[in-house]
Amino acid sequence: MSDGTGSDLGLGTTDALAAAPVSGGAMRSARRGKDRGGRGRGAVAKLRQLGIGASWPAKVSWVFLIAIVLVALVGPLLISADPVRQTSSAMLPFGSPGHLLGTDDLGRDELARLVHGARPLLFVAFASTALAAVIGTGVGLLAGYAGGVVEQVLMRVVDLALAFPSILLVILLVAAAGPGTTSLVVGVGVSLAPGLARLARALAARETARDYIVAARLGGTRTPRVLVQEILPNIAGPMVAQVVMTLSVAAGFAAGLSYLGLGIQPPTPDWGYMVQAGQEFLYSAPRLVVLPATLTLLFVVACNFVGDDLRDALDPKGTV
Repeated sequence: MSDGTGSDLGLGTTDALAAAPVSGGAMRSARRGKDRGGRGRGAVAKLRQLGIGASWPAKVSWVFLIAIVLVALVGPLLISADPVRQTSSAMLPFGSPGHLLGTDDLGRDELARLVHGARPLLFVAFASTALAAVIGTGVGLLAGYAGGVVEQVLMRVVDLALAFPSILLVILLVAAAGPGTTSLVVGVGVSLAPGLARLARALAARETARDYIVAARLGGTRTPRVLVQEILPNIAGPMVAQVVMTLSVAAGFAAGLSYLGLGIQPPTPDWGYMVQAGQEFLYSAPRLVVLPATLTLLFVVACNFVGDDLRDALDPKGTV
């Protein structure tokens, strides 16, 4: 818009200069400067513009979360020790030759078990969270968009599931299917889906009442296309933040069930089972309990901080 004097409304001096045409030479100079500064700096700037990692707890949590994922992915390739091989060198302390973190009561290398134990826990946490996100988002989208009888039926089922304590529901599902990775993923995923469904339903109902959705429906757009291409992208921000926070709950459930013997079964190393196996030596060798328990706790806390950070960045107005 113009105010009649030749200047654009809403554009200050800096904005007007930024909007001015840039010559090819200036653009090449800018690219060279950007290259000298490094591409990583540009990526960091973009993250700062989004508001991601604004506080120091968020920064630390992002670094820790990425580090744990990298350890789970590539750590077992870098550790030569066998995490399940039993030796006569039992209960070696910290700093023992060839065993940086010592060994457990069966002579197994503790560092190798911690590194290899990250992968099963993270696999269960990520897989069950993905399952919960698919089920919960799908049910919530359909309920919020359809309304009426469909919404009432779906949400009553969700409310019935929420009436059970989550941990009790997980234990019942896993105990019915039998211990193991598959049953653990399904049990945790199904138990966490209702919470995501309620959030998705509230967000979808809000979007359904807006003009662009009304226009799409009047224009004859098919329901699956409206749900996937119109509503889902507009509720993705809050949903992603909630899914990341759900990841922490899934990790806690996975570790807890492994501690109870209903999760990942030995001899596969797992942080939850390592806590259970080491509690017998809590006073003589507390590291057997403290190390896996601390890593699990830090992972859960980091997921919560990262989820809060994403929520603030993707839903700054707190519309949920």
